[in-house]
Amino acid sequence: MKNVKYIIGLFLSFFILFTSCQNDDIAIGDLVAPSNIEITVSYIDDGVVTAAPGLGSGEIKVSASADNATAYQFVIQGQTKLQKSGSATHTFTTLGTNKYAVTVVAFGTGGMSSSKTIEVEVQALYAPPADLLTMLTSNSSRTWKIASDVNKHFGLGPVGGNTIFEYYGAAPGDKASSGMYDDRYTFNVNGTFTHNVGADGFVFGRDPLINELGGSGGTADGADILQYTFSSYTSQWVLTAPGGKETLSLTGIGFVGYYVGGNHSYQIFSRSADEMILRTTDGSGEFDWWFRLIPE
Repeated sequence: MKNVKYIIGLFLSFFILFTSCQNDDIAIGDLVAPSNIEITVSYIDDGVVTAAPGLGSGEIKVSASADNATAYQFVIQGQTKLQKSGSATHTFTTLGTNKYAVTVVAFGTGGMSSSKTIEVEVQALYAPPADLLTMLTSNSSRTWKIASDVNKHFGLGPVGGNTIFEYYGAAPGDKASSGMYDDRYTFNVNGTFTHNVGADGFVFGRDPLINELGGSGGTADGADILQYTFSSYTSQWVLTAPGGKETLSLTGIGFVGYYVGGNHSYQIFSRSADEMILRTTDGSGEFDWWFRLIPE
């Protein structure tokens, strides 16, 4: 009788193990590489879609679709942009009408991927004024910081508003515990941008947008995330003037002061030789965020 019970128990164990393995296989699913990648390019001038190669802004929007794709990676001028939405924007700044390669990598299940490369022709006519380049880079390299000792050095307002810090402007030292004040932003004349997060290793940002950085930790303070752990990094900067508004754009996850996602472009609302006020719209389209920067 004991032998019968042992045999039945052993059979049940094998059955459960076999069933469990089958369920695991189902959970993993098939490894499927995306197929039929389609790429379309729109040329943007002052927010309006124009015919190729555009009217001189140098800005394009690349949209991709593919069967069995879960995310897309766009590789343009050596810059990599990972987007689940299947679209990304890019601004070319080399003067004149030029041709460029654009590669789209579509990712499927299990990390499988497929890619396709096309050639685009883009016209860029904007040349930044000399005084703007001098202000930003000192014609070599210049490091900036948030003007933490000045009233209204960080804040927010309505999207598209023309009153600086309309909803809120930080008082001197008001964000001392955020992790923002020791950050330094260096603009080099060769187009590279370095964000040194300071000795504390912290940055400051909007919840949940700051999670796009892939850092860790942080303390919630309303919709703010204080002291989010993140490392210093280097990206690139470009200057454009859509609609006649001088604009500073950073590549990748590049940001200034307070991470809000979005398109990582900052309108230079005002500037002098030793100060600039920037604003950008957050990735949720909720607010414009304002920053007052001064040289180190």
